[in-house]
Amino acid sequence: LCPPGVLPLCCRPPAWDRATRPPPSPLQPPGLPLAPCRSFSNNKIQVELDESSGVAMMKFKSPPVNSLSLELLTEFSISLEKLENNRACRGVIITSAVPKIFSSGLDITEMCGKSMEHYTEFWRAVQELWLRLYGSSMVTVAAVNGSSPAGGCLVALSCDYRIMAENPKFSIGLNEAQLGIVAPFWFKDTFVNVVGHRTAERSLQLGCLHPAPEAHRLGLVDELVPEEKLMEKAAAVMAEWLALPDHARQLTKTMMRKAVLDRLVAHREEDIKNFITFISKESIQKSLRMYMEMLRKRKS
Repeated sequence: LCPPGVLPLCCRPPAWDRATRPPPSPLQPPGLPLAPCRSFSNNKIQVELDESSGVAMMKFKSPPVNSLSLELLTEFSISLEKLENNRACRGVIITSAVPKIFSSGLDITEMCGKSMEHYTEFWRAVQELWLRLYGSSMVTVAAVNGSSPAGGCLVALSCDYRIMAENPKFSIGLNEAQLGIVAPFWFKDTFVNVVGHRTAERSLQLGCLHPAPEAHRLGLVDELVPEEKLMEKAAAVMAEWLALPDHARQLTKTMMRKAVLDRLVAHREEDIKNFITFISKESIQKSLRMYMEMLRKRKS
């Protein structure tokens, strides 16, 4: 477990040892040359780092629906680790390169008809994504530009701030119960910390997907903005958060999140065993097969 005051899985040097830079401007002023930008891209994740502002953009780019496959989960964690270790990076905006979808959540094909070894590797990758994102020392802003059920919702919940496109057709929520799946305790803990116990309890039991206006009313997302203003608003929010001293914000974040992070770290292997036992049940496999068949018929 990490010592007090240290976020887990972050090996970057303390931010107060870095060169101090002024807070970034949310938009590049007209007439000025574009700021230096460093990009790296994998099969499923696209990353661009503006070194002058210290802000990176991470985009899911796994059409059609940005399912959280083992490959995507692994690329996400590696990309986030690269940014954590880059002294020039102080914040990251997470969004989607695929229209109308943020992320559809965990890839069901990774959980159906596979070996115990595969289930272990997959679930460890899900844990790793959450531990790195929820425990990140960087400012994290989710720019939710489409629907975001289940694991996609978890990614947004794990960020410091959530902005969603103001479109009633877009929805967000932990809807695992609809598939006959129980959200793990750390999904639940993250949800409770955002919306409160009663709202989380009702939403989890019913497997609710909340339309954007309802999600905002419940506090699941912090702001709604027109779709064309989403990235502008995300940049403005990031600038506001980065205007504060990094060390004070980071230690406050640790204080608020450490107990939840430590709980999974302490029970990580037990959580993996519970997942394998649950997902291997024939009733659950049958439910997943039926859901996949429904999706195939819907596509055809």
